[in-house]
Amino acid sequence: MMTKPLWLENFIAVYERLGTDNLVALDKVYHHDVTFLDPMHKVEGLEQLLGYFDGLYENVLECSFHIDNCFTIDEYAAVYWTMTYRHKQLNGAKPIVVEGHSMLKGKDNKVVYHRDYLDVGAMLYEHLPVLGFMVRKIKQRAGA
Repeated sequence: MMTKPLWLENFIAVYERLGTDNLVALDKVYHHDVTFLDPMHKVEGLEQLLGYFDGLYENVLECSFHIDNCFTIDEYAAVYWTMTYRHKQLNGAKPIVVEGHSMLKGKDNKVVYHRDYLDVGAMLYEHLPVLGFMVRKIKQRAGA
């Protein structure tokens, strides 16, 4: 069994405890020159990343991550996760579960590159009043 690099162990430890009340812990795992991408945004630098997360979590009542699996090769890692969150304005504030994965690159024992892959429809669009109905119908027709 291969041991995980320190930067990845730290990343997993922070994300498995990450919640709306401890976003400050993110500065312990991200490099000051971090590039972060998700399906909706791209941010450069630790300050922008922390601001982005503050905005994301503004209306979040709860959020938790479970790390399902990870693989590493050299300074790269693929992390598979399940996120469960409750948002004030989505799904009647009931839990929403989203599976995704992240490609990470470590540098100087911190994450310098983080790209998330996830279904934005399952995370967001399906839970908006009018758009949600349309997205669910499109997915049903595409699967038929």
